Amino acid sequence: MQKKIVGLALLLLVLGVFMGCASQRVQYGDAGSATPISTDFGSSDLQQIASAMVDSLITFPPIVEMTAQRRPVIVVDRVKNKSMQHIDTESLTDSIRTRLIRSGKFRFVDRTTDQQLIDELKVQQESGLVDERTAIQFGQQIGAEFMLTANFAEIKQTAGRTTDVYYKFTMSLRNLKTGILEWSDEKEIRKVAKRSLIGG
Repeated sequence: MQKKIVGLALLLLVLGVFMGCASQRVQYGDAGSATPISTDFGSSDLQQIASAMVDSLITFPPIVEMTAQRRPVIVVDRVKNKSMQHIDTESLTDSIRTRLIRSGKFRFVDRTTDQQLIDELKVQQESGLVDERTAIQFGQQIGAEFMLTANFAEIKQTAGRTTDVYYKFTMSLRNLKTGILEWSDEKEIRKVAKRSLIGG
């Protein structure tokens, strides 16, 4: 009798574990949520930085004046990651570029797809598949007037149960003809985490 009770208890335990795993719920979260769940760099931090940088650039008085009558051509350099974390800097760069394009104030040259562009032009020029009257010639692209560069840095400190992480994102707009920095700004983010006494 006792063996049957133990066996039944084990069966119920296994079923409980199985049902617990099978009942996992998945739901959509808010992509713009600013609630941090760790001190690591996250999606809300990316959105904060992209928003802050774009707002700063397009409202800077000399840039407002420059873009009042025309849309300058910009090339965006990939963000330089000087932190200890693996940050998807390409995603951060894409977010900033997309927001700037949506502002309607700039045009962009995308250097990340240059090799694909060269391959396509070679097909048009050399394969014999494309009507030469419509084939695009090499050397027709518009050169960028400005370059956006950016650095991402991190300072992390730990004391007892407290971890303090400071992030700084700096972005600059350089005039490629004159070398002058036309604009620069930075966004700071600080995250503090305290481990609980229980289990910590």
